[in-house]
Amino acid sequence: MTETVFKNARIVLEDSVISGSVQIRDGKIADISEGSVQTGEDFEGDYLIPGLVELHTDHLETHYSPRPGVRWNPTAAIQAHDAQIASSGITTVFDCLRMGSDEDGGFEHGEMRDMADAIQTAEREGRLRSEHLIHLRCEVSADNVLEHFADFENDSHVRLVSLMDHAPGQRQFQTMDQYIFYYQKKRGLTDEAFKIFVDKRVAESQRNSTPHRIAIAKHCAERGITVASHDDATLDHVDEAIENGVKLAEFPTSFEAAAASHKAGMSVLMGAPNVVRGKSHSGNIAARDLAAGDVLDVLSSDYVPLSLLYAPFILADDVEGISLPKAIAMVTSTPARTAGLADRGRIATGLRADLVRVHREAGVPVSRAVWRQGRRVA
Repeated sequence: MTETVFKNARIVLEDSVISGSVQIRDGKIADISEGSVQTGEDFEGDYLIPGLVELHTDHLETHYSPRPGVRWNPTAAIQAHDAQIASSGITTVFDCLRMGSDEDGGFEHGEMRDMADAIQTAEREGRLRSEHLIHLRCEVSADNVLEHFADFENDSHVRLVSLMDHAPGQRQFQTMDQYIFYYQKKRGLTDEAFKIFVDKRVAESQRNSTPHRIAIAKHCAERGITVASHDDATLDHVDEAIENGVKLAEFPTSFEAAAASHKAGMSVLMGAPNVVRGKSHSGNIAARDLAAGDVLDVLSSDYVPLSLLYAPFILADDVEGISLPKAIAMVTSTPARTAGLADRGRIATGLRADLVRVHREAGVPVSRAVWRQGRRVA
């Protein structure tokens, strides 16, 4: 039996913040007490929060492919990613692996399967600090998305699948301004080449999007995998998500779509970088506006791991009606529940001792220590 006590902590519970102590026994939370105790690790008034649960991060891709055309050693990429994830207070991470590609982007068939195998090997070898699960980002407009998806049909690490369509003129790219920036200017395409590019994407979306959404959603329903929609902009998109059994609405691009998704019982996810910056990088709705309207449920670090720790404190500081417990729930208990992880995400007796010590008076919080199942990992 192993036992640890943390004392003199500001403990963030689901609906309150108390000053007291937490006892950990054999990797689980054994007791929570208000007031002072004599023995234990002194937190000196720092916050104790649940380990963060990250549902959508593209961060691993930046380590695996740090430059166009460059592929890094998968194990080294995973370890670098994991170290930054853990030091940001994230104890459970859903690594996004991209399904569907073409000659203009994405990864070759088999690359993401190799990456998933490398993650699981690293896990078995004790290389990882955080727990890594898999989120398949399925580009439903791509001709080969089902072929890529088939590589994961029997992988128990797959716990989340998102249905995405980045064709121009809809969802994330409702106007062409951002699409031109992303795909014409960054690639240096002439107007003629860009028109060919756009026409091809639109045709692929019209041909593939609906049948691929239906096929992938059906498979996930049969396996009990949580399904997410992506960049919903209209009520029709929300209705489509409901038909597909979606539980998580990722990055809705309008308040209308976010509110309808929330009302339908979906968890609405937005990017923590959006909160930190005060706006969307692609010109869509600000996450703070959704929080102010009480239709924001989950935050994701997306492309900056530390933002997941920083953003809840910003919301609690700046948005009326958002308490610190409510904001912390957006990165802990709500994403855990949405993904079907009932054993974590809250400081409550009997749950996993996934915990983070946070020092924060103002500005950027500092993660001073991180524990996963009672063992310090950062």
